[in-house]
Amino acid sequence: MEIKPGLIVRSLAGRDKGKFLMVVRQEGGYVFAADGKERKLASPKKKNLRHIAVTKTALEPGGMTDKALRTALRAYTDKTPGGE
Repeated sequence: MEIKPGLIVRSLAGRDKGKFLMVVRQEGGYVFAADGKERKLASPKKKNLRHIAVTKTALEPGGMTDKALRTALRAYTDKTPGGE
C-alpha cells in the first residue's frame, strides 16, 4: 500500500507504541506523523517505515487542525477493535 499524507498508521515501536497517528509527509524510508496532542502537525514525529502498521483509513489532511486531528483519531480508536 502506498503511504500518502492523511493515512492513519499505528506505531509499532517507541514511546508511542500502539497509538494511532496521521501521516503528514514521507521522505525516503521515513514518515512524519502527528497525533495532534504530543506531536503537533507543525512538528511531526519521524518514524521508520518498519515501525508503523498501515491502516486502510485516510483523513483529509488539507486544513486539518490539531484539535480536529485529535477528534478524528479518538473516533477511529474507539471504533477499532483492539484499539488503545
